[in-house]
Order: sequence, then structure tokens, then C-alpha cells
Amino acid sequence: MAYILDPNKMYMMPTHFGPGLGPRQGPDGRKFECIDSPKVTSRSVSFLSNREQLDALIPDGMGLELGEEPIVTVYATYMTEIEWLAGRGYNVLGVSFPVIFNGKQDRAVGSFLTVLWENLTDPILTGREQLGFSKIYCELPEPTVLDGETHCIASWLGFKFMDMHFDNMKPVDLKNPSDPPADQNAENQDSDFLTGILHYKYMPRTGEWGVADANYIVMTPEATPNYKVQESWEGEGAVQFHKARWEDLPTQYSIVNAFHELEIKEYRGATITMSVGGKDLSDQRIIR
Repeated sequence: MAYILDPNKMYMMPTHFGPGLGPRQGPDGRKFECIDSPKVTSRSVSFLSNREQLDALIPDGMGLELGEEPIVTVYATYMTEIEWLAGRGYNVLGVSFPVIFNGKQDRAVGSFLTVLWENLTDPILTGREQLGFSKIYCELPEPTVLDGETHCIASWLGFKFMDMHFDNMKPVDLKNPSDPPADQNAENQDSDFLTGILHYKYMPRTGEWGVADANYIVMTPEATPNYKVQESWEGEGAVQFHKARWEDLPTQYSIVNAFHELEIKEYRGATITMSVGGKDLSDQRIIR
């Protein structure tokens, strides 16, 4: 007897073996609270870049425009004790910059996540298909730390395409933190604006390769009640994407080279943050 898809369950290919398992649906439909999980160390470097270069990375006709300042943030995040992976972990590398969204129904401000590399297949598939994150694969080993300097790298099948360094990091007093940097879109943050991380979800239609099955902006809402910062540092950082040939990165060289070409006018600081808790991203939504 053929199987029938249950409209109350979440499925992913292959569907033949029952509902898909992942961060938003565990065994027997179990949900994950994300209170004491995951344990996260995130490292980021920001720099002022070229407005025209960033404009070229924004899809036309989707309601997006660059924020007030063209500030690029590159972050590497290392996660452990993830509940939906039965205590395992994985690492990610993202590149984002501030944008404003003006749609027919919604208005939003936040960071536009252009790409998110991950070193594990499971979160890549669930994040692309279910959430609309622009996720792809790379190797992201744990960083090295020596004499107060932290060094992060990213590679693909042995080709190293990124180096990121952190130095002169000073602890932040979480009980009495200094005022955070002013948000580049602060003037737009009234009650009518949604806030969060914005993504462009695009999926091609099989056999009609220039036609989209999915083509819209999605948002990860900012609110994360279970997220708790445990320790934080601020200091100096630098990032370098290495120019690649097609022979080096057959499917990713255009991505890496776009970041290699980005102008770095000045660095805007670096952070290292240790935290615990999060959310399963079930609040991900399409904005129009």
C-alpha cells in the first residue's frame, strides 16, 4: 500500500521513510527547547567596504536595499552539545551586511546573510530546504590559539580560501557593558519595522532551469529568549579571502572571489562571544 504524506508533519527528501528528522522535528515529533543547548563560541570581524560592491550582491526587485553604512561582518561560529544532533556539533562561516526591506506588506531591517558555509550535511539540507538559508559546504576546523592570537581558517577539499585573525582581545564586563555601536539602521527601527536576519530563498524548477520554484525573501526574527551570553571579548581582527581558480573551487570560486575583491576601507573591530541556548528557528517566515 502506498504511503500518504501527513499534512501535520514536516517532510524532506527522501520522504519514503517517514517525516524528516532535524532541528524542528525530532523522533515522534519531539521539539527541542534549546535552553542549555547548544554551547557556542562565535568570532566575528567587521570592516567598512564599498557600497557599489555590496549593492551588486543584492537581488533586484526583491525589496532590499543596502543599509546606511556598507559594513561587512564575517563570522565563524563553533557549536557543541547540539540536542537535535544527539549531543554532536558543527561549525559555520557567514558573511553579512546591513539591509533595509520595503515590501508590499512588510518592512524590516537587519543583516543580509549572503552565504553560510557549514561543515555538516544535515544542517545544510534542513536550513536550505526548510528555512531558505543560502547554505553550502566547507571544512571548518577548530581555530588555533597561540600567544593570545586566534586564527580561524576555512577550506574546501584541501584548498584554503579564508584566514581570519584575532588579537588584543579584551574582556567585556557583561554586568556593566559599554554602549554597543550604533545600529546602522537605527533611524528606521520604529514599531513598524521587523528586525532580524534576512535571506534570499531561491530554488530552481526542475527541467525549467531559469524558472523558480521558490523566489522570495525570508527572515529569521531577532528574538531569541533562550540565548545567554556567558563571556565576551572585543579587540582587533582581520580577514582575508584568497583568490581561487575554477580548478581550486569548481562550484564556489565565484563566491570566494567576490569576497576577495571586496574593498576593506577600514576595520571596525572584532568580537569573540561564548554563549548557550538558542531556538529551533521555527519562527522563520516569508516577508513580502
